[in-house]
Amino acid sequence: MENMANTAYTTHTTHTTAVPYLENIAAEAYLMDMDGVLIRGTQVIPGAVEFIARLRAHGKPFLILTNNSLYTPRDLQARLAHIGLDVPAESLYTSALATAQFLHRQCPGGKAFVIGEAGLTTALHDVDYVLSDHDPDYVVLGETQTYSFQQLTQAIRLVAAGARFIATNPDVVGPTENGLVPATGAVAALIAEATGVRPYYVGKPNPLMIRSALRQLGAHSETAVMIGDRMDTDIVAGTEAGMQTVLVLSGVTQAGQVDRFPYRPTLVLESVAQINPEDVPGGEQSTSHTSHNSHNNARNHHATAAQQAELTGSVA
Repeated sequence: MENMANTAYTTHTTHTTAVPYLENIAAEAYLMDMDGVLIRGTQVIPGAVEFIARLRAHGKPFLILTNNSLYTPRDLQARLAHIGLDVPAESLYTSALATAQFLHRQCPGGKAFVIGEAGLTTALHDVDYVLSDHDPDYVVLGETQTYSFQQLTQAIRLVAAGARFIATNPDVVGPTENGLVPATGAVAALIAEATGVRPYYVGKPNPLMIRSALRQLGAHSETAVMIGDRMDTDIVAGTEAGMQTVLVLSGVTQAGQVDRFPYRPTLVLESVAQINPEDVPGGEQSTSHTSHNSHNNARNHHATAAQQAELTGSVA
């Protein structure tokens, strides 16, 4: 596989026609973020349904990753179906699942004091963890809409007494219909300041979550791709896991911000509507510019240089 740090990235924009330009992505497994990639708030991003259909038609295994630990996969499946995105629960992988699997490997059958919702407590129960505030092995913090002073006080006291501190993800705020709300990272900072103990974050950008997802698919990083809308979580996590990465501009990171980061995505696209999955030729990884668009290689090479110059100029 190519050294991702030295891989030049290319940017393509969607033509203003009914059918978007399709970019071939050669990979055997697909990991993707949910918010900003497939959905935006309570709306499905245009082309996401068709992209999932193409993955299924090509028989490509995929997992949809989210740092949100509020919901179980079945809950998420129902919420996505309600807005028009039909995916099986088995294709949804949350930071709560990754956290439970991590704790199961670290301390099987342990005890945890948990601040979180059903997505986290169910995942921990499924790996035979006991939820208790009496001498727990871990204090585990996840997303919740009912933070209480009593819970936070108990968490602080337990961490100060020696319980190991785990948080599902480092996100400090989360979007809602009514605006931003404090998320796991913000509450973790409160506990950390009070105790002097920093949490271990399991979710993105920790590549541990990416490797756990690949393990669940039975896939390898060399022949898998990570698709995300954030350079600071999705793309860095995929890069550190040794995967090819695709940044889509349908979410948080915009094209003019890419050059601010010391690492680069393999490819930059407007959205997943442009992604066409294909097989890895000869068992080796290949990123774009194959099959029906191979005759455009020279054009893409020159476009890439111009686009990088344009991006650099927009950041300066």
